Amino acid sequence: MLRKSGIRLLAATALLGWGYQAVSSAHAQGTGGNAGWFVPKASQPAARAPQREAAAPMPLAAAPTDMEEAQPQNPPILPLPPVPKAPDVPKSAPPPAPVIGVISVPEVMRLSSAAQQAERVLGARRDDLAREAQKEQAGWRDEQQKLQGQAKTMASDQIQAQERKLQERVMAAQKDFRNRNRVIQEAAQVALGQIERELVQIIRQVAASRGMNLVLHREQVALSQEPLDVTQQVATQLNAVLPTVFIPAADADPEVLAKSGTMPTTADADKPAPAPAAAAPAKH
Repeated sequence: MLRKSGIRLLAATALLGWGYQAVSSAHAQGTGGNAGWFVPKASQPAARAPQREAAAPMPLAAAPTDMEEAQPQNPPILPLPPVPKAPDVPKSAPPPAPVIGVISVPEVMRLSSAAQQAERVLGARRDDLAREAQKEQAGWRDEQQKLQGQAKTMASDQIQAQERKLQERVMAAQKDFRNRNRVIQEAAQVALGQIERELVQIIRQVAASRGMNLVLHREQVALSQEPLDVTQQVATQLNAVLPTVFIPAADADPEVLAKSGTMPTTADADKPAPAPAAAAPAKH
C-alpha cells in the first residue's frame, strides 16, 4: 500500500529544501533583534546597567515533628470503572502476501527534469533577492553613518526626523522582502504539487506492473536487493510524462493567480478536456 503522505514529505524536502537562507535569516534576526535589520539609534532601547539584588536568606526547612510525617505517603488507590467486554471480531480473508519494493524519492527528484527546471528558475530568483537584500542593507549602513557624521551640525528634531525616515525605509524594505520571499516559496509549492501528483500515480503504476503491493522508502530500509528498487524506472517514467512544470512568473503572486482561476491546478488537470464547439451553419 502506498502512502501519499510519505511521498509528499520527502518530495517537499527535496524540492522546497532550496530555502532562501539570506532573506529568511535576515528576517529572523530583524524580528528577534537588531542584528539583521538596521534600527536607527533613537529607536533602540537604552541599555541599563545590571543591578545586583541583595540575596535573600534562604528559609530553613522545618524539622518534622513526627517520623510518620517525614515518610512519603503512598497515593490513594482510586477505583476505576469496569472495562466493557469487546465483542469477538468475525474472521475475514487474510491479507495478500507482501511483494515489497523500495524507492528513493529524493533520488527521483534529483533525476527529474521538472524538478531541475524548478530548482534552476526558483534558485535564480532567490539569488537575485539575496543580492538586492544585501545591497539594501549596505544602503542602510551608509545612511546611518551619514547621520552620525551630521549629528553635530543638526538640531535634535532634525536628527529625529531623519532617523524616523530611515526607520520607515527599513520597515518598508522588510515587508517587501518578506512578501517576495513568500511568492518564491509559494511558486515552489506550485511546482512541487504538480510533481507530487504525477509521482504518486507513477509509483502505483510501476508497482502494479511488477506485482508489488508494498513500496517502502529506501532510506528507511536497512537492506534490500537491486531488483526490488524501482527508483530509476519511476524517474524515467516521470520524465516522460512530466518533463516540465508550470511555474508562476516572477512578477505574479501565486495566491492572486489561484483566486483568479487562471493558474493550472490539480482539479483542472483531472477534468476532461472540453469538447470543441460545433461550427455554426453558414447563412445564405
